Amino acid sequence: MAVKIKRIRQWMWAPMLAAGLVAAAGLAIAQEYRAGHPDTYVVQKGDTLWDIAGRFLKRPWLWPEIWQANPQVKNPHLIYPGDVLSLAYINRGPMTGAPIPGVPLAQVEPFLKDLRIYDKVDDLPYVVGLEEDRMRSIRGQAVYVRGLAGAQVGQRFAVLRPTLRYTRLDRKTCCDIMFRDQLNYRGRRTIDFANFWTSAVTPDNGHELLGFEMRRVNAGVITRGEVGGIEASTLLLDDPSYEVRIGDRVVPVESIPYDLTFVPHPPKQQFPYQRAQVLSVADRDHIGGPRDVVALSVGARDGIDNGTVFSIWRVGSNAVDRVKVPERDAAFVGSADTVRLPDEFAGHVMVFRTFDKVSYGLVMDGIRPTRAGYELKHPDATY
Repeated sequence: MAVKIKRIRQWMWAPMLAAGLVAAAGLAIAQEYRAGHPDTYVVQKGDTLWDIAGRFLKRPWLWPEIWQANPQVKNPHLIYPGDVLSLAYINRGPMTGAPIPGVPLAQVEPFLKDLRIYDKVDDLPYVVGLEEDRMRSIRGQAVYVRGLAGAQVGQRFAVLRPTLRYTRLDRKTCCDIMFRDQLNYRGRRTIDFANFWTSAVTPDNGHELLGFEMRRVNAGVITRGEVGGIEASTLLLDDPSYEVRIGDRVVPVESIPYDLTFVPHPPKQQFPYQRAQVLSVADRDHIGGPRDVVALSVGARDGIDNGTVFSIWRVGSNAVDRVKVPERDAAFVGSADTVRLPDEFAGHVMVFRTFDKVSYGLVMDGIRPTRAGYELKHPDATY
């Protein structure tokens, strides 16, 4: 059985979330309170600076204003129930000193998840066999890896699983279409009947490959290389996370996969409509909510970096005007008889890991579920 990482209770988010959104030197952002705010606020169990800012500021993603107004809060990841925060004065000028470092990675990793984007997966070393010819292997068991001819005994490697292939169709007449294809154990696409005809009409050479999503499932240490005619290296698993199967890829372990010190800020540019959107929801593929990780269709080449905050919007429907055409089938209704309905606000997402064409964000708050295909806009967008 795979060992699943359990959700940490919401009340533990005060130290984690505040650490991930720490403000850097020189930050000074004018901000206004909501009407009727109190002069002080007593921190309650389950609070985060993001949540507190959402009650009293018009833009909760700029919560560093509250930290800035409370110099007694030396470490924003160390706020506790009963702490008194002043809300009487804001924008007191630029802050000094270096950013406060994040909490230990192990405490945050269950939320952030170790997802990575690769341009290709076929050339990566892969698991070709398991100890005692098992179907799955877990911590304490050996797996055999092909493609690590130069690996040394004692060297650590992470085991990654190809999960999704992201592509984009650039349509000049309207808006981009994003595709996500499930991958099998060989890293090959499976047939997606929902998009079968669209994919057939717009073959691969009409798409831009955004990348292959790889999920870290385990890790281990090399105990024996390719010696004595053996054509696979032995990797002893030592991570309790997930089971390993044939076809999983193997890469060197990264010492620090996440940058845990961010300044929350809006995107550097306005994207064409439907260019920036939610590609998928980690572990769910389609739908999620606050504290879930989502893949986004923009990355470093688009000016996205860690700390970028977007608002998430459900794309407005093109509804048939049933007053004008009450009985006609929707398939036979022209554009003149349809009405573009407004987009609907869903929540906010903050980027925590960036690749060239794709980035990953943590959904910070929401009034409705976040789904694949939702639009990303400036965090202060009103429509």
